[in-house]
Amino acid sequence: MELDMLIDILRTGDQEVVQNALLEFNKEYAQCFFFNAEERERRKKIGELLIEFLEQDLQPSCQLASLETVRILSRDKHALAPFASRESMCALARLAGIEYVEERGPREVPDGEVVSEALKCLCNTVYNSVAAQEVAGEIRLIHGLVQHLKVDSGATAGGRDTRFYELRLMFLLTALRIDVRRQLSRELHGVALLTDTLEATLDLRWLDVYEVATVRDGPPLRREETDRAMEILKILFNVTFDTSRRQVDEEDAALYRHLAAILRHCLLTDSDSKERTQEFHGHTVNLLVNLPLICLDVLLTPKVEPGSVEYMGMNMDTVEILLDFMDKRLDRGLKLRETLTPVLNLLTESSRYHRETRKFLRARVLPPLRDVKNRPEVGEALRNKLVRLMTHVNTDVKHCAAEFLFVLCKENVSRFVKYTGYGNAAGLLAARGLLGGGRGEGKYSEEEDTDTEEYKEAKPNINPVTGRVEEKLPNPMEGMTDEQKEYEAMKLVSMFDKLSREQIIQPMGVGCDGKLTPLDETVQQMAEQISLHSDSDMELD
Repeated sequence: MELDMLIDILRTGDQEVVQNALLEFNKEYAQCFFFNAEERERRKKIGELLIEFLEQDLQPSCQLASLETVRILSRDKHALAPFASRESMCALARLAGIEYVEERGPREVPDGEVVSEALKCLCNTVYNSVAAQEVAGEIRLIHGLVQHLKVDSGATAGGRDTRFYELRLMFLLTALRIDVRRQLSRELHGVALLTDTLEATLDLRWLDVYEVATVRDGPPLRREETDRAMEILKILFNVTFDTSRRQVDEEDAALYRHLAAILRHCLLTDSDSKERTQEFHGHTVNLLVNLPLICLDVLLTPKVEPGSVEYMGMNMDTVEILLDFMDKRLDRGLKLRETLTPVLNLLTESSRYHRETRKFLRARVLPPLRDVKNRPEVGEALRNKLVRLMTHVNTDVKHCAAEFLFVLCKENVSRFVKYTGYGNAAGLLAARGLLGGGRGEGKYSEEEDTDTEEYKEAKPNINPVTGRVEEKLPNPMEGMTDEQKEYEAMKLVSMFDKLSREQIIQPMGVGCDGKLTPLDETVQQMAEQISLHSDSDMELD
């Protein structure tokens, strides 16, 4: 359909004629995501006329056709001005049933399809327009969404599709606007509200205060339930982003423990396919990272039952799932920073805070060392995969993998080097100022002897840099005269001097603080230490 013709028809205001024209336009442009720039002004005009048309008392079928056209046009980021105005946003919010009013009384149940289309239009507009995001804050759109969730926490009149787009709009608002995120978190008690919504979505049954009835081999979540649950998890991630960095009182701790119990159920529940299960579990892990560490003890509190993974009398089903989840992400090897670092951080902090978790993970990831012939990074065991990450090009991935293994070693340098090799461990040790030995700041129980007979026998022959037993290489200077040795030594010194003067390399040494520093600074620190000792000796004399 010609755009000029559609503009003329919209100006007539005849509902039946306009509806037929819009249906034809929608059919023609249904799959259109890229628009002709030359027609941009005419599309803006159509948008303005559509908003005016929607303000009239229209039949639901005509409203639906108009909103479908708005949804199609709102895909164009350069033609959003008609839909991003305050009047347009208020009109769309009213049609979606989420317009904020101070005192909401009984309201007419809107047509479900109209509500869904209006929500889709709002999602497109908010996502693509900064101006629309600002208007959404001004008209308190998040308050309208919360108000609607409170009075209708179950399935909405518009059906499951409607509830999904309400949650999607709430996610976009909290992701794109920090002020909206804070409002939902603090003023509107969003964590409690969304936790209740997640509980209703999953239709949970509670066995104890912090224990959900979960059947490991039960039926998987339906697709629409998974979609809604993932949107809720994403919103909760936004509003709890800074929770782990601040102290929580007793009331908040109880709320987060309640949420952690639900997240435990999510980890033990599958969706309708392996890919969606991985995605569902990924959002669950992301949210668990945000929760206070003291609240994660509920992951281990459920009673041990037949079929459960038991360790030290504790139920380790959740930790086992997280370990399997991490292993699958390692094997996939794609976007490790986004997909792997959250679960690594979660396991690291849980191991640092909960002794049983650390001992269980150490038994699985760092079992007693028997293979001393291969490098630590060679092989397909979990230890080998994680050690390979310690030299990854991405700094975050490299640091997370090294920190996880270091915590499993109780932050003991010698044990860390034993399992990873000094070459792989050097990066973390240099960053922590532990190149000279010692141990980290964590508080752990006394060391126990876990060396196997194979390791004890091979220990004198293990190269600490590579972490394996290596064949002794012939002495390259064997058979040389003293003059030849001196010549080779001076040649090597000359090469290093040239590289240093041309700033290709910078000689480094371990300073008094255990960190790598330029060699001239290291020598100066050592000289100062010697001078201090000399002065103290003179004072004693």
